[in-house]
Formats: sequence, structure tokens, C-alpha cells
Amino acid sequence: MWQGFFQIVITLLIVVAISKILGNYIARVFKGETTFFDSIIIPIEKAIYALAGLRNQENQTGRQYVRAVLYTNLVMGILVYLILILQQFLPLNPSRLSTPRWDLALHTTISFLTNTDQQHYAGETTFSYASQMLALGYLMFTSAATGLAVSIAFIRGLTGRPLGNFYVDLIQSITRILLPLSILGAILLIILGVPETLAEPQAATTLENGIQIIARGPVAHIESIKQLGENGGGFFAINSAHPFENPNSFSNLLEIIAMVCIPASLIITYGIFANNKKQGWLLFWMVFIIYAVLISITAIGEYQGNPLVNNLLGGQQPIPNLEGKEVRFGWAQTALWAITTTGTMSGAVNGMHDSLMPPGGFSTLFNMFLQIVWGGQGTGTAYLFIYLILTVFLTGLMVGRTPEFLGRKVEKKEIVLASVVLLIHPIAVLIPSAITLAFPNTLAGISNPGFHGISQVVYEYTSAAANNGSGFEGLGDATLWWNVSTCFSLLLGRYIPIIAMLLLADSMAHKQPVPETTGTLRTDTLLFTAVTAGIILILGALTFFPVLALGPIAEAFQIAKGG
Repeated sequence: MWQGFFQIVITLLIVVAISKILGNYIARVFKGETTFFDSIIIPIEKAIYALAGLRNQENQTGRQYVRAVLYTNLVMGILVYLILILQQFLPLNPSRLSTPRWDLALHTTISFLTNTDQQHYAGETTFSYASQMLALGYLMFTSAATGLAVSIAFIRGLTGRPLGNFYVDLIQSITRILLPLSILGAILLIILGVPETLAEPQAATTLENGIQIIARGPVAHIESIKQLGENGGGFFAINSAHPFENPNSFSNLLEIIAMVCIPASLIITYGIFANNKKQGWLLFWMVFIIYAVLISITAIGEYQGNPLVNNLLGGQQPIPNLEGKEVRFGWAQTALWAITTTGTMSGAVNGMHDSLMPPGGFSTLFNMFLQIVWGGQGTGTAYLFIYLILTVFLTGLMVGRTPEFLGRKVEKKEIVLASVVLLIHPIAVLIPSAITLAFPNTLAGISNPGFHGISQVVYEYTSAAANNGSGFEGLGDATLWWNVSTCFSLLLGRYIPIIAMLLLADSMAHKQPVPETTGTLRTDTLLFTAVTAGIILILGALTFFPVLALGPIAEAFQIAKGG
């Protein structure tokens, strides 16, 4: 038991150490300060700007930034959809895979475009090397860079700076952060045994003299950006549980760190932009504590195992729940990964979430309901700052003062936009879930009736709306209904919050600073941080508690009663 918890603690300590270094580096990049790689990267960026015809690099307004995001994403989506539906006519298809159905191609395109990477297919038997690299791999970089650019623009606006230029932010996110780290990660994964080849699948003769086809491909570089960019879409059907994606404990550690390093670092970056590192670190530790608590809840649940199974085997001591887990990772690393992947909105899995005990199902769902532990690539960090603004507003009402955040008044427009960001998520989750559950035999595809079946459906839409991508994979989701209906949640959960965040940031950037007085509410105190944590947890619980009660909580009571 203690060995498993020791592994978790070591991983968390590494996360803390990396966050400070990377957070400082990201701040230097987007503040236009000198970095170590400038002599190499600046000429490359100039060539990209010239090739793209990007002559005007001036700061954009909120509306201009929004239009740039939407137009760029639309063009990228059309390009990728065409590649997918034409894959049987394109090269790099050694398995001669046919074109996927239109609804699957549409869902896959939108899923990867929104940085969700929700997969209703088996990667190695559905998409060719060309589709995996030129379409899906391309979106793994650009969707992650889009989220990172939006978060930086949001931070700039909150701290009174111009929002910047989306095209410049997009390119710098790739050239200065995602690409260098992905190259390093890919090299390390190749050293650890992850394949990187364009050779066709290998036919092997088994001990029973049968023929087994072993899929392989350009896995290492896709795996690296999959984790680093919070993408989560696996080259293989079982994702990072596959030994070709995640062969051993060291690769598992590397991939967990890759998932969490950028979202965690962005909180430190915010503190630097706000000229208030203390507030940045207070927020970091607030999120870290919630993260550690959810890991503990999940890990203890998996270690104690299923009481029904334990009773059958004598019940003398707990037998860890190893259903749906890789033995090389065990209960501890699977629990740590599950909370990290749902907290960061990565969605990659090294074990089957459908096999988690109810505490694990509760924690993974709760992560995606909150979207701030640590949050998705960029946009999740912005959710944290939305909660900060709401906390300032509520505490200001309590003392009868006009709320102020970083020296700027928070007024009706900002609260409306912040409310839109938070209300879109339950709309994108609860409405389609209710429709699907109303027709359990024709639409839902539930494989485990009862309370767990409710969790399967709600999890799928929550994963889509939160741009996570993981799933309770006992669900039969490879259908027209699931492909089309989750597109609604994918688009709503991605672009409405982005639009509202950018307009809110633009509004804050144009406000005149208010002089600080003795009555000004300080946001860099332990008390304010604790109030923020309380508001985050209360809003998350009040909004989604009925769903949690009908799903994992009810399932836990059912198992405890022996049912």
C-alpha cells in the first residue's frame, strides 16, 4: 500500500518543481522577453510569418481575436475532414483502410479540433498513418496552441494589457512551447521502447501456429504531443494502456508529467503577469490541495477494492481492484492517472475508467464538472480566473462595495459573461444526457443498467462538454446518435466559453485602474483563496449533485449493501 502512495507523492513533488520553471518560461515568451532559444526560433517564426502572409502583427480587440480563432478553426476543421474522408485515396495507408462513415469523420474532426480527442473508433484499424499524422496529429498541435493562446490573451486582459494577436500567439505557442517539448518527449519515449515507424503492421506466428497482426506506426511523436497538448486521443484503441504507447513505469511517469506541466505552470504565469506572484502561488496550492484530495479518494477506493469480491475471498484484508488495469501500473498509478487526465482535460487513459470503483467514478466526474484541477490546455486555467471574478463579486456584495479585481471594477457586463462561461457547461451536459436517458433501449447504448448506466451516459457528455475525451468505455458509443449528439456538446463546451472569456478580458483591459485604498479587497490572502475554493466546490456541487447522487454515490451505497 505505502509503496503506491509513495509513487504518487514523488510524482506530485516533480509537478511542483517543474511548474515554477515552466511557468516563468511561458511568461517570458508571451511578455516578449528574451529566452534561451531565441536565436534558433526567431528566424523560423519570421519564415512562418512570411509564408502565411502575416504582415500585420498588431494587437487585436476582443472581437477581432474571437473572429481570428473561429475563422482559423473553421478552415482547419474543413481541411482535416477532407483528409479523413479521402484517406483511402491518400498515401501512407499500408493497411489499405477504407474511408470512415461521414458521421464518424465529422465527430472525430470536431473532437480533435476542440482539443477533446473523444474517440468512437479503434485508431489502429480505422485511420491510416496519413490521417493520424497529417490530420489528427496536426490538430493536436493547433488545438492545444489555440487554447494556450486564448488563456494568455485572457490573462493579458485581466491584468490590463492588450489581448495581443491570435496568429502570433498561436505560432509562438507551437514554436516556443509545444514543439520543443514534444520533440524532447518523443525522443525519450523512443528510448523507452515506443515505436516510431512507417512500416506496415507486423504479421507474427503464434505458439499455436496461428497468425497475429501486430499494429505499429509513428506512435512516439503522436504520443508526446497527445500528452503535452492535453489531447488524449490514442494511436491505439486502448490508448496509454497499450504497451506501444506506454511500455513501463518510467514512460508512465513521463506522460503524467507531460499532461499536467503546462496547465499547472500557467497559474504561475498568471502571477507573473499580475505582478503578484504570491497570489499565483496561493491559487496553485489551492488547486494542488483539491487535486491531492481527489487522488486520495480514488486511490483509497481502488486499494480497498470491491467489498463484494473481498467477501467472497474471505474478507480478511482488502484486495485492490485490478479490473480494467494494467498490472505493470497497478492501482496507485491508475488512480493518479485517472485524476490527472480528467483534471487536465487530457482524456488519455492507462486503465479503463468504466472499471473504477464508485469513489473513482465520483472523482473523475467531479473533476470534469469543475474544470479547474488543473484545467484544460489554457482554457481550463481561464475557468479558474472566472471563479476568481465571481468570488470578488460575491464578497464585494457582502461588504457593500463595488467589486474590484486587480484594480479594475467588476460590473454587470463582466458578471454576465462570467455566468455564461459557467452555465454553458451544465447545458451541454444535462440536456443531451436527459434526452438520451429518456430512450435507454434505442439511444443510450448502456452496457451496465442501473446507477452505473446513468454514469456512463453522463460521463460521455461531460467528457465532450469539458473537452476531455475520456469515457466509460462499456458504453456503445459508435453510433450515429452518439457521434452527432456529442458534437453539440463538443462545440458548445469549447467555443461559447472562449468567446465569452475573450470579450470579458477585452472589457477588463479597457477599464481605468482604480487606486488601491484601505477598503480594497486583497485577493492575495489565504482567506480570499479559501473563500474562492469554497465557492468553486459549492457551485460545482449544487449544479451537478443530483447527477452524482444518481450515479456514483448511489452505486457506492448499492455495493455497500451487497447489491
